[in-house]
Amino acid sequence: MDKLRAITVFRRVIELGSFKAAAEDMGLSKAAISKNISELEDDLKSPLINRTTRKMHITENGQRYYNHVRHILDELNHADLSILASSHQLSGLLKISVPMSVGLLQINPAVCEFMQQHPEISVEVMMSDHYVDLVDQGLDIAIRGGGALKNSSLRSRKILGMKRVLCAAPDYLERATHLTGPDDLGEHNCLVYSLSSSPRHWVFHRQGETQAIDLPPGSYVVNNGLALKQATLAGLGICLIPELFVEKELKSGELTRLLPRWQADQHALYAIYPYHKEQSHKVRTFIDFLVGYFDR
Repeated sequence: MDKLRAITVFRRVIELGSFKAAAEDMGLSKAAISKNISELEDDLKSPLINRTTRKMHITENGQRYYNHVRHILDELNHADLSILASSHQLSGLLKISVPMSVGLLQINPAVCEFMQQHPEISVEVMMSDHYVDLVDQGLDIAIRGGGALKNSSLRSRKILGMKRVLCAAPDYLERATHLTGPDDLGEHNCLVYSLSSSPRHWVFHRQGETQAIDLPPGSYVVNNGLALKQATLAGLGICLIPELFVEKELKSGELTRLLPRWQADQHALYAIYPYHKEQSHKVRTFIDFLVGYFDR
């Protein structure tokens, strides 16, 4: 048995949820996938996956084993790439899709610094808040908000956590009813970012307590974060927005942070890339750079 191969097959079966999907993803037959899993189970003397003709379920030992081996496989891949990176000069074209607002505020400055470090690289940036099909558009990487990947041919890596804050302009607060908790938001004009995964469903946490609010229709809906901030500054209502968008305004008093004891669900940005780009030197180097850039 090629144990490394068997472990890799096991990981893909778990992540894709079926032997058939793993076979298609890895270019193997279902029989080869099944053989690798069976040999691995025999070697470990423990069932890892219970399967029937219709369904498969990971066992408790299988889940424990998966949690360990996925990190080991990732480290092996990173080790290989680190050697490749030291022996190949970075060059060529890198095509990237980024959201408009966070792209201007955060991603584009990082891209510029990356290009300064790698002068042989050319970068084409597509700024759009809408979903872009990476393969159809010939893109190497897309920067997107978090969420489950619907396409099993894509991979993701977190690059930036984004704390969100509830805020409004003092002018609006002088005219509005007092806000004492998340339940009161239904009495306010809440401004909505339409491309959120849950535009009108806001969730807040405080010391183990959770409150989920379904907002009534407000007077302003927009598909751009900076436009959302502008509407809030104009006193139109309350917004829930990434803190990095409004740090300056919160410090200056142009906006007021609301319900500071409550924390909204945190969002994150991920680098999304096609599976076949996983071994691309320039793709891996750029993503590693972004992770390090935002860690700073």
